[in-house]
Parts: sequence; C-alpha cells; structure tokens
Amino acid sequence: MSQVEELLTQRGIEYKLSGKDVVVKCLNPNHEDRNPSMRIDRILGVFNCFSCGYKGNLFKHYNIEVSTIGIKKEKLIRKINDLRSSGVGLSMPEGATPFRKFYRGISADTYEKFDAFYHFAPNFSGRINFPIKDSSGRIVAFQGRDESGTLQRKYMFTPTGVKLPLYPLANPIQGRVILVEGIFDMLNLHDKGLTNSICCFGVSNFNSHKLNMLKIAGVTGLDLLFDADEAGSKAVEKVKKVAGDFPVRVVKLKVGDPGDLSLNQVEKIYDRLYNS
Repeated sequence: MSQVEELLTQRGIEYKLSGKDVVVKCLNPNHEDRNPSMRIDRILGVFNCFSCGYKGNLFKHYNIEVSTIGIKKEKLIRKINDLRSSGVGLSMPEGATPFRKFYRGISADTYEKFDAFYHFAPNFSGRINFPIKDSSGRIVAFQGRDESGTLQRKYMFTPTGVKLPLYPLANPIQGRVILVEGIFDMLNLHDKGLTNSICCFGVSNFNSHKLNMLKIAGVTGLDLLFDADEAGSKAVEKVKKVAGDFPVRVVKLKVGDPGDLSLNQVEKIYDRLYNS
C-alpha cells in the first residue's frame, strides 16, 4: 500500500485504483462531487479534479510531511520507463567485431564484458570502441580510444555533443562507489575486483543531478580515485564542491593514474576502503 493509499484510509476516504492513480470524490469543499471525478497519483500525491479543475498535492492538502526518497525513486523509475518507451537508443554498428585482447593490463574478459569492439567506419576505425549506456540500458553514445597512438584525437565520442551518463550503472560496495574520470580507469579497476567503480568522463560532467541519481540508486558515499598530479587534485576539489555534505573519501595515488594500477595495488585499495 502506497503512502497515498494509507493517508486516504486514515482519513476515511473511499477510493478506487485506476492504473497509476486512485479515484476519489473531489476534495474541494465547494464542489459537491456525487460521482468521483478526482484522480490522485498513488505515489506522488498530485491530484486533479476533472470536473471542477481543483488541483494540488494530497500531502500538502493535509499538512503531512513525507519521506522524499521514495517519491524521488518512483520519479526515477518512471523517467527510465518513459525513456524505454520513447525509443531504443543507438544500435551497435553493423559489422562490429568484438575486441577480445589483453591490452593495457586489462583482460580480454573485461573488454568483452563491456562490449568493446572494432569497426571500419571513420569514427571507429583504428580505435577500441565502447557503447556507453544510460540507466535505462539504452546506448546513448560510443567512445573510441586510439589503439596505436597515431590518431589526431586520442578519444572520440559518437555522436558529438551528447550528454554522457555516469558509466556503468552503480553497483555499490558497502553503499559506496568509486568515482574515476576515464573509461580505462574504470575498466582497470573492474578487471581487478573493484566492481563498484564508475567513470564520469571528466569531472566537468559530474553535477548535482548525477549525484542525486546515485543517491536514489542507494549510494551512500563516494570514494574518489583520480590521477596523481595537479589536475587530479583539482578534480577532487571540484567533486567535493558538488558533493557538499555527501560523504566523500579520497584515495591518493603517489604516481600515475587508476588505469595503470596493478592487481596488488588495487587489492590494497580494496582492503583499505572496505576491509579496514
């Protein structure tokens, strides 16, 4: 039973279920509603009388404070369902060849897990390519990384200008996720056991909206793992500013970046964060 249904029951208001809504007699004291004509969203509490036009929110109507986390979660679920129904996203390019090699210290199995591929099209040629998926599972973009180090652009996104999600979908350990900047940072950590790692494709893409999405997904803290240079330090400060009061821990590297960490180094980070 939803919070809306519980409140109506407590108030002795009869209702009937109708899809995502409940139907009741109008709550407008100036409307004698003989045939129930008001619909109330079962989760959000938003109501509208289709007879007299009386609108509002059930919780505010009765001065009731409710936990917003359930409402936010329902909004997210509905948004995901709307995205699914509005389109299927991009498709893997026809003729794509799976990338299954040991490369940059990362196993072939991990590349296969994240659907890495080769392709002959100009935007993909000479690159290791990855489909980037949003929270609904749709492919919203492809990222290609220059494999040989000879291309003019090291990374390329297709299509250009697309809004990039945090990737992959958060899989917290003890309620926390590890935030890194690049996809190879994330791949290396996943490959070596830190499967709660997600990448933001640069901290300029991390904002309060994406933080809220993590909260709704059940994430209770961020562990930041960025490059061991001045740019990495600046990235940490940017994320902390966005996070505000949200719990943040910083893992400082002496040298290099998360994409270069060895199995032994990753295991030590895992123990430090989650076994101490």
